[in-house]
Amino acid sequence: MQAELIEIRNHMVQHAPFDELPTEMMDKVVAGIEITYFQAGTDILELGQNNNYLHYVRSGAVEIFRRSGELYNRVTEGEIFGQIGLMMNRTVRFPARAIEDTLVYQIPFELFQYLLQSEEFTDFVEIEDRSRLRSANSRREKSNQLMTAKVTRLINRAPVIVPNTVRLQEAARVMTEHGVSALPLMDESGDKPRLCGIVTDRDLRTRALTHALPSETPISDIMSTDVTTTHSNAFIFEAMLTMLHNNVHHLPVMDGDTVRGVIALSDIIKHESQSSLYLVSNIYHQHDVKGLKKLSKDVPDTFVRMVNEDANSHMIGSAMAGIGRSFSQRLLELGEEKLGPPPVPYCFMALGSMARDEQLVVTDQDNAMVLDDSFIPEEHDAYFKALAKFVSDGLAECGYTYCTGDIMATNDKWRQPLKVWKEYFADWIDNPKAEALLNSNIFFDLEGIYGETRFTDELQEFVAKRASGNPRFLAMMARNALGRTPPLGFFRQFVMEEDGKHNKTFNLKRRGTAPMSDLIRIHALACGSRAQNTFNRLKAIGATELIPEDGVDNLRDAFEFIAIVRIRHQALAIEAGRKPDNNVRPEDLSPFERSHLKDAFQVVNQAQKFLRFRYNAGAVRNA
Repeated sequence: MQAELIEIRNHMVQHAPFDELPTEMMDKVVAGIEITYFQAGTDILELGQNNNYLHYVRSGAVEIFRRSGELYNRVTEGEIFGQIGLMMNRTVRFPARAIEDTLVYQIPFELFQYLLQSEEFTDFVEIEDRSRLRSANSRREKSNQLMTAKVTRLINRAPVIVPNTVRLQEAARVMTEHGVSALPLMDESGDKPRLCGIVTDRDLRTRALTHALPSETPISDIMSTDVTTTHSNAFIFEAMLTMLHNNVHHLPVMDGDTVRGVIALSDIIKHESQSSLYLVSNIYHQHDVKGLKKLSKDVPDTFVRMVNEDANSHMIGSAMAGIGRSFSQRLLELGEEKLGPPPVPYCFMALGSMARDEQLVVTDQDNAMVLDDSFIPEEHDAYFKALAKFVSDGLAECGYTYCTGDIMATNDKWRQPLKVWKEYFADWIDNPKAEALLNSNIFFDLEGIYGETRFTDELQEFVAKRASGNPRFLAMMARNALGRTPPLGFFRQFVMEEDGKHNKTFNLKRRGTAPMSDLIRIHALACGSRAQNTFNRLKAIGATELIPEDGVDNLRDAFEFIAIVRIRHQALAIEAGRKPDNNVRPEDLSPFERSHLKDAFQVVNQAQKFLRFRYNAGAVRNA
């Protein structure tokens, strides 16, 4: 092959979809390419004209327009245009004009048809930018068995179940005879049996043997009645997240009211190589902060294993949040052992990424305490201040750095009775000044992770009702959210930092996932949703007519892609022995990632424009 043709091929195979095509196909295509130069301002394709070429931009920039003349897209180096017209009678549907001096590789129609023999190429050109994001996300997830395998794959025997009327000795005999570590218990007093409880081998040890209960004790006396279950149609990853979130080791699998089987922690550990559940289990076996600190060194490896197994961002974020939540819960248990029982009921509240189930390895502490309204500062606060310090110092030992903004339970302001928290939220919503808006972005992602979690349930309900009924607050939130824009310039070029240690990079959290979390939170508040996780918020928004139907899908795909590129960036840093961060250099990304990140950032741009329009954010003024 001539040197010129080799140079053309080497350039094209750096960009999607040509990076996935076989060498022999690319050689044939490159041999038939025609090279054309267009000066800035020149029309390349005119509406309705006949077109016989797929266009590949070698250098320069091209604007694509709709029939109405409205700007539709901008394409730059390594991108293609003209494919839609080729697939529709070779008639131009989207006019194109060079906005810079532009060099184009033109691929004749016959070779375009030849390329369509490739499934990868066909998938790429048959769908538009935002659908390509969906295709990219789907293709990656299909390679992960945890994402595609149903939980029933882990069930290898019929369920062993007994009525809740059996005695302790009989239950133990059944479990021993069948070799099971958990026994679902059925209430047979109604028209049809229903699951009413579960007893595990641990229950037998801690609740029966330890207290020397008689063998004739009803099993219902020691069973757990608040049973966490999953449905037989659930995927394995969903079962894994359920076990992480609820800290359970046995999960009944249900078909309606019928117990299909019981899966154990060990079943998922055997099935998956990312041992996040195993790590969580070990956290609760540690007896001091020293043991927790030693165990925390396994967290980065767990994160990397999940990334390398192609888990999606929701699964990784939930698993890492589950690990962080478990460290907090175990520290609270150790703190209570050291300080004694709390003088009044309380709830330890997680904020930010942990509350959203979107935590990664680069994270700090964001937490608070909600105390019972019987709290008397002079009598009780010394205990809770000491407990908060024990937990915060312990988390810091385990790699969760102190919050630079002091959003921690060690701050007296964030250790308050439930009634005071309601006053806080009411004031932030009713008087949305600058500080209130800042607090709203932090505290409106909240979850109770220990103690009286009903306190945070009340707060979530309070916020959902009050915020949805306050258009001015939503408008101020929307205006505030527009301050963080994606790093995409007018010509679809990445906009990067120009000074400091992060020169020539862009921040995938501050300029990517954070703006998306902000705008999705606002829509969720507007529709009265109590959901905290971004994907769950999108589901709640989709159930309304708040935004156009395809808008929810576009946001979901864009958020997933930006999040997974950010996650991979951190994993690569860990594997290379570097400190992970959120600052990415475009040259470190693959052509596939660069192209699809631009698609995702365009979605964010459009979503922010809609946010401004939907909440009239341009007209609102600060209080």
